[in-house]
Amino acid sequence: MAITAEREEPVSDAKSFPMNSWYAAAWGHEIGRALTPRTICGKDAVLYRRTTGEVAALEDACWHRLLPLSLGRLDGDQVVCGYHGLVFDAGGRCTHMPAQETINPSACVRSFPVVERHRLVWIWMGDPALADPDRIPDFHWNDGTDWVGEGGTFYSLKCDYRLVTDNLMDLTHETYVHAGSIGDDAITRTPFEVTHTDRTATVERWMEDIEPPPFWACQLASTGRSGRVDRWQIILFQAPSTVVGDVGVALTGTGARAGDRSQGVNGCFLAAITPESETSCHYFWNFVRTYRTDDAELTKQLNLAHVNDGRGVYDQDHAVLEAQQTAIDRNRRQPFYNLNIDAGALWARRLIDGMIAAENGAAPQPRMAAE
Repeated sequence: MAITAEREEPVSDAKSFPMNSWYAAAWGHEIGRALTPRTICGKDAVLYRRTTGEVAALEDACWHRLLPLSLGRLDGDQVVCGYHGLVFDAGGRCTHMPAQETINPSACVRSFPVVERHRLVWIWMGDPALADPDRIPDFHWNDGTDWVGEGGTFYSLKCDYRLVTDNLMDLTHETYVHAGSIGDDAITRTPFEVTHTDRTATVERWMEDIEPPPFWACQLASTGRSGRVDRWQIILFQAPSTVVGDVGVALTGTGARAGDRSQGVNGCFLAAITPESETSCHYFWNFVRTYRTDDAELTKQLNLAHVNDGRGVYDQDHAVLEAQQTAIDRNRRQPFYNLNIDAGALWARRLIDGMIAAENGAAPQPRMAAE
């Protein structure tokens, strides 16, 4: 797929994320019997776990004087405002007002649909009538059964969430940003294929008969194997903001491309990227694997390979993404220019644009070619 001198328009003030979508709000283990504030898509929510075990989410602003409800406390399954003691149930309805018996029927805060699935809590910030749980992204690799990994989160990462999807849909950056671990010149030399549906985009690349980069050489050695490998990267984007990367290596010529990966190591990186604002996001990540799944020490080592006081793979991406956002903010009228390697990221953005346009009842704007 050739992309010749194509550019994206400069940053605009239009909303960059669809509201009618499921977004990851927290890891399930993070939500308990405490009030947890979270800003998602520019809206403030407070999450907590009810006595039944279900997660509830309310607008984080009291109906009375707008104090964040997250500064209050729980009383059973209800939230007590920390300012004047108004009480709201899990559906957002006020059940108590101080110094009066009559409760104003308009005294409600918004409740948000939430579903706990794939070890994450998913929230719907748009029209609740459209909140179909079947539209939650497929993230089954995160369930902790066939694939094992712990993962973590960059909360309030200071960049537009779409910059993260750009980063993950174009792995040629590994050659330069992650040269000492997963980077390899073979990535930039090898052709790739981009396919798409109305909700997904996929980038597939096979690098055959190469020396494995340091990270993958180490993982292969941990299973008692060494030598030249066939390496794969199959990256799936699910609109608007989840990315699943099927990655790994197997000894050259042992049938990995045909489906037999038994002579190698198979991993999967998972990313659920949730807009916090137009220029910040929450980045839920994990690296899961199908090899040595009972090795807790390996799980810890792999987490450190990705996040480790600035030295991990995701730490390196973190620095690049925030620096990129700073430059964008300083050059608001400067457009992006696209290369052939951006094909997957461009399809991801087109899908996002289509979702936003559909919400607004408009057709997505075509991208312009540079003169």
